[in-house]
Amino acid sequence: MPEPFQFSVAEAAAEIRQGNLSPVELAQSLLARIDALDPSLKAWVTIDREEVLSEAKRREGEIARGGPKGPIHGVPVGLKDIFYTAGMKTACGSRINADFVPDYDATTVSRIKDAGGIILGKAVTTEFASGDPSPAVNPWNAAHTPGGSSSGSSVAVAARMCAAALGSQTGGSTCRPAAYNGIVGLKPTYGRVSRYGVVPLSWSLDTVGILVRNVTDAAIMLQVMAGHDPQDPGCSDQPVPDYLEEMGRLDGPPRIGLIKEFFYEQSTPEVRNHTDAAVERLAEAGAVIQEISLPESFASAHSCQRVVSIVECASFHEESYRDRADEFGPKIRSSIEMGMLIPSVRYVQAQRARRQFRADMMAMVRGLDVVLTPGTPAPAPRDLNTTGNAMFQSPWTSSGLPSIVIPSGLSQEGLPLAIQLAGLPWDEGKLLAAAGWCEAALGAALSPPDYS
Repeated sequence: MPEPFQFSVAEAAAEIRQGNLSPVELAQSLLARIDALDPSLKAWVTIDREEVLSEAKRREGEIARGGPKGPIHGVPVGLKDIFYTAGMKTACGSRINADFVPDYDATTVSRIKDAGGIILGKAVTTEFASGDPSPAVNPWNAAHTPGGSSSGSSVAVAARMCAAALGSQTGGSTCRPAAYNGIVGLKPTYGRVSRYGVVPLSWSLDTVGILVRNVTDAAIMLQVMAGHDPQDPGCSDQPVPDYLEEMGRLDGPPRIGLIKEFFYEQSTPEVRNHTDAAVERLAEAGAVIQEISLPESFASAHSCQRVVSIVECASFHEESYRDRADEFGPKIRSSIEMGMLIPSVRYVQAQRARRQFRADMMAMVRGLDVVLTPGTPAPAPRDLNTTGNAMFQSPWTSSGLPSIVIPSGLSQEGLPLAIQLAGLPWDEGKLLAAAGWCEAALGAALSPPDYS
């Protein structure tokens, strides 16, 4: 049997249900893995070992008394350090929140626990999920950025320090680091997952993200967390389907809209060639590929997303900035300062343009199962002072459409490459089904060579 730390979410949960693995054994394996690797990878900021093992023992006892509580019973999950956890520090990678200990759990954290999951700890984040890099390094090459802002969560999953971790996306903060680290990153539809108890960067853009090693695990984690929460005014009451069941309903190869416009223009030759090769493999496997064009409103999508993001960031941090400006990192401080200078009329215009953009993007996707783009313009940059460019993720964040990145191969330098898929709002089942089909067709499950 593989070492417990090597199991995916689905594998670990199945082994626990069948009595082949105890939650304590799994927790001990992951903690040992963290002890061995994290001094060099720097993915974690808070691990309460005693609490993790105590919770694992409790989960073990629950099995003995009545069986698993839910689909991830006994499985430890990492959290980006912006999720509230009662009694555990939520520092947000900032001196501003360095000593902040919430007295309640975020809704997502509560739902993970209700499903039998164990909170493993807090993974490092860029400051307040903004642009100032975290200390984490890319496990594929420590000289290259792991991306951000969900950097620690992505590194932890890629290096097998946990099978699943939560991130967030306001621009590209889940899917971009997932692509850079060779794992799967899912950004659900805006409003599908509650953000109550998640420190905001931009409340009309923020979306809880899922970082895992395969599409099935993404479906499982989304199932655990999706659904209405009245404590989050942006959370929808749309019904939540059975995502694994919907993945099984795909009645044949997917219909894929290929977007070359903008995405190919902004990509390196290597990424363009790689994406073409991936698309060819999908077509050979039976996928129907149709090249499509972006709507006219795409031209202003990035600028509108930026305006909304920095104005809302400035609004949230206004009081702290007034009293402690010099304690913010340079990039988030710059965002706050710029956000304070933008006139309210410009903000309203940007939001109005976003509504039109969302309608246009939905019209573009209709009639297709998914649309496809390269995952990122280039592999992870050789620069630890950047988190990379979010331009390929921002359109889906700004429009609120669900998106996912899956590994598709390696660059000439041995760094992960990915494709990105997006679908219609609330149709994550179809998106996951298409992504699972593409995952199988490409067969590009990746593992950093030194951390397999």
